[in-house]
Amino acid sequence: MATEYFILTAILSLFVACAPAYAQQQNVENPSVANKYVQPVPVDVVAPPIRSLELSAGAEHLSAGYGNWLDTTLRGIYGIGPNVIQAELSSKREFGQFGNFVGIGDTYTINQDWYVSAAVGFGDGAFYLPRERLDVFINRKWLPKRNLVSSIGVGYYNAPDGHIDRSLSLGAAYYFDQPWIIQAGVRFNHSDPGNIPTHQQFVAVTYGRDKKNLVTARYSWGGEGYQAISQTATLVNFQSKEITLEWRHWFSKKSGFLVSVDHYQNPIYGRNGAYVGLFHQF
Repeated sequence: MATEYFILTAILSLFVACAPAYAQQQNVENPSVANKYVQPVPVDVVAPPIRSLELSAGAEHLSAGYGNWLDTTLRGIYGIGPNVIQAELSSKREFGQFGNFVGIGDTYTINQDWYVSAAVGFGDGAFYLPRERLDVFINRKWLPKRNLVSSIGVGYYNAPDGHIDRSLSLGAAYYFDQPWIIQAGVRFNHSDPGNIPTHQQFVAVTYGRDKKNLVTARYSWGGEGYQAISQTATLVNFQSKEITLEWRHWFSKKSGFLVSVDHYQNPIYGRNGAYVGLFHQF
């Protein structure tokens, strides 16, 4: 890992589904899993329990003749005691192949300052999904209002094409009294075979209030180690960037809809997508 990068902030990205704020780790080595993988980090896990379902669907158009992607995802969240458990099931079509992904995670509140989260996920053998992946984060709240959250995490990704990624993430997010949340991050990754080090960073800003409207803009850029684009072809050690804009609107105290758009670019192809979804809290 290059020592010239002085890390001030890092990974704690958005997953503002049905609680005041979640964090979700982006899989920079495989953008097909980006913003879909269960990696929750609630800022406050308190009564009443968090119980919700979210169903979303979307499509992506790729340049350079790589066709279109389709995605349908169901997510569930269930809070009990100090635990917030999430599960995710996704059905996809990417690079001409259908695939399914399942993930489950748990966030455990240790005390008012510390909480930990862990998540595992599995693909069904599709070349663009992981055989298995694991992410573990330790999180700490700071300041009298506990509105500054720092995190450190490690990740493991085993791909069907034989490459393995191991990552280290450090992070911070600042929650204003409302309506702003500011986040930033960097993730260091090591890929084998090839002994390939990469890193990718992001910044994100959220504006709005829970139970009303939340608008999030997120920009990430940096290096990717591996990305499979077919059964026999893989991109290796390249730069990419992605921007995402999401709007969540509550039309009642418990229910709402989401709309998001994104743009991704690497040296080989570009990708533009849109997603819509519904969520409900119980």
